Amino acid sequence: MTTTLGTHSGRRSRLLLSLGLATTLALAACGGDDGEDAAAGGDGGAEFNEQLTFATGGTGGVYYPYGGGMANLLSSEIPGLTVTVQETNASVDNMKLLETDQAQMALALGDVVSDAANGENTFEAPLDICSLGNTYNNFVHFFTTADTGITSIEDLAGKRVSPGAVGSASEVTANRIMEAAGIDPMNDIERVQLGVAETVAAIQDGTVDAGAWSGGLPTGAIVDLASTDDLVLLETGQYADALAEEYGDYYFAEDIPAETYEGQDEAVSNVVSPNILVVRSDMDEALQEEITRTIFENEEQLLTVHPAAEELNAETADEVGFIETCPGAQTYFDSVG
Repeated sequence: MTTTLGTHSGRRSRLLLSLGLATTLALAACGGDDGEDAAAGGDGGAEFNEQLTFATGGTGGVYYPYGGGMANLLSSEIPGLTVTVQETNASVDNMKLLETDQAQMALALGDVVSDAANGENTFEAPLDICSLGNTYNNFVHFFTTADTGITSIEDLAGKRVSPGAVGSASEVTANRIMEAAGIDPMNDIERVQLGVAETVAAIQDGTVDAGAWSGGLPTGAIVDLASTDDLVLLETGQYADALAEEYGDYYFAEDIPAETYEGQDEAVSNVVSPNILVVRSDMDEALQEEITRTIFENEEQLLTVHPAAEELNAETADEVGFIETCPGAQTYFDSVG
């Protein structure tokens, strides 16, 4: 049985205030121009007349605040460009918004980006998208509290589990990990489909036993859980090779370092996948280059928004084998490589 619960508006408002984002949320997308009005160039002096919608994620994760920081940066640094953030259920939704031009720019996880670029699984045909670079790695958190007695993925059988919101990369990867552990994610658990902030609230009130979330370190909602309860992170790294063999080399194992979350005394091995900044292929090449340059040359400013910015590396960001790098972005990466 699948249950979908609503958003906790009070939690969202508190998070927005604490982050101090000045980005305006777009619940209805703003369409972008076809690039004809963009000035030629891409050398840092181009001037554009563009409004872009940036599809991100939910307020409890990393995409939304980090995307908000990127949007503010791009809007302030690139003349004539306005970037508006849209809250979404993350990767799968984001690719579909790009497909319909309801968004022109998005963050998405490697497995979903690969599916979208190649027309596989959720996507019936390849999407016309390209990459502005690998931005940071997502760690697949399976999390619960000590009170549940759950200590492994196998222990999730028969439990109330939120694998992530409908249409999220968290759901895709969580399902694949459970399958690798011998659990049928559709029949062996009681599915409760929630975003990460709602999953944490449900664990705290006892209506859900465990949740899954694919996000950067640290994830704000899980920080909240660790501050009120005895957080337990389940190891998933042992399934990385099986996932990579079956689905692609965008899955690998890496540790969540000890002390990432309150009370987490030891490193925890996790399945990891890269986060890609994706745009529609019809975006003007000069704008592709300028967006890429602005993001990768302003790491310090983005670090004030989220620690994930530490992973920005223009020398390796184009090393993404499952989607083409946008030509404008490649021009920038070649200039610094």
